[in-house]
Amino acid sequence: MINMDNIDNLVILFDYYGELLSDSLKKYFTEYYFENLTLSEIAEIHEISRNAVSKDIKLATEKLNFYDEKLNLIKKDKMLKKIINKIDNEKIKQELNDIIDE
Repeated sequence: MINMDNIDNLVILFDYYGELLSDSLKKYFTEYYFENLTLSEIAEIHEISRNAVSKDIKLATEKLNFYDEKLNLIKKDKMLKKIINKIDNEKIKQELNDIIDE
């Protein structure tokens, strides 16, 4: 059974680090997790084996986790947001939030 928390975590990782993946890894990951295509459907569309799609999605997942382990952008983003929420000046708070959300 697919763990929804794990999928949610992968989607968040993809939001942060997806641009670091190759075009093919990005495409397969997107089709599988965002478009809900099966491995067989993806394989048929791209005229590759189901096993190749499975390996590439696994590789994409491993890379996303590796990038997060090394860069810690999600953790840093959460820490910055906590600090920003403590700021009393609404203009500065908004400007900082705008920078983070870019």
